[in-house]
Amino acid sequence: MRLLWLAIALAVLAGLVVASVAIGSRDVDWAGIVAAFGGAEDGLDSAAVLTRVPRTVLAMAVGAALGLSGAVMQGVTRNPIADPGILGINQGASLAIVVGIATFGLTTVSQYVWIAIGGAAVSAVLVYTIGSLGRGGATPLKLALAGAATTAVFGSLITAVTLPRGDIYDLVRSWEIGGVGGARWDVLAQVGAFLVVGTLLSLGSARALNSLALGDDVAAGLGERVAVARASAALGAVLLCGAATAAAGPIAFVGLVVPHVVRLLVGVDHRWLLPFSAVVGAALLTASDVLGRVIARPAELDVGILTAIVGAPVFIWIVRRRKVRDL
Repeated sequence: MRLLWLAIALAVLAGLVVASVAIGSRDVDWAGIVAAFGGAEDGLDSAAVLTRVPRTVLAMAVGAALGLSGAVMQGVTRNPIADPGILGINQGASLAIVVGIATFGLTTVSQYVWIAIGGAAVSAVLVYTIGSLGRGGATPLKLALAGAATTAVFGSLITAVTLPRGDIYDLVRSWEIGGVGGARWDVLAQVGAFLVVGTLLSLGSARALNSLALGDDVAAGLGERVAVARASAALGAVLLCGAATAAAGPIAFVGLVVPHVVRLLVGVDHRWLLPFSAVVGAALLTASDVLGRVIARPAELDVGILTAIVGAPVFIWIVRRRKVRDL
């Protein structure tokens, strides 16, 4: 059954890739797509297709990174509402980038990605430390509250940095919404290595996350080095989140929604959950990008707006549930 769901997910993703290349302010039919990739000169149709290809690849890469990082974070923290946005990690990366733009004049994604990963890591450590204070350690509720507080503080700091700087205000405001419009191959090349390393670390942590789901004592009894396993998985998630934020801005809720949907299909085994989350995350963000072009023609809605519209009700549903499936 899991293989069937995998085939369905890949087929849906393939269909969305075709739709993403074909649909926009100027629709292109299948013959035009084939002509563009075949090197035939077809004027505006070919230009439209070739412009949308890097955008489509970036949407898939960012969606996969966010879906995978969300699944890893939920496994590491055993928190069903863990998500790069809810835990403040996206906002930490965003604050670091905004400070870098305002203070050091950063202008390229290759510069953004390093400082974004640093900001994401600092935010992750800060939230986990705050959430671990007091009796009971890092409970899901305390981590969520710590993440919400951190997100609010970092958001205020971003506003404080950008408001006096009219020269960067419009740039930062547009980037903070989160989107994949204007994607270029050089952007993908600059974040690609970080996404690959983060993906390998995250997928490699599947067995350890299965053990951690049983509790730290049981995991240690099974031979896992708990601290090392948790740190390695968290590093993979931070790399994915930081690189995705640098490339597309702080897109929220993908890392929350996707793992819960995937668990309904393939269960809680991280050996299946993690790769499925990457595929479904890629499909979700690609679908959001296509939908944003359709409902706002001839303009478009950024994917960050659509994922928030979809993700907020799901977040409320998860929080209101009395019983959440064990991670």
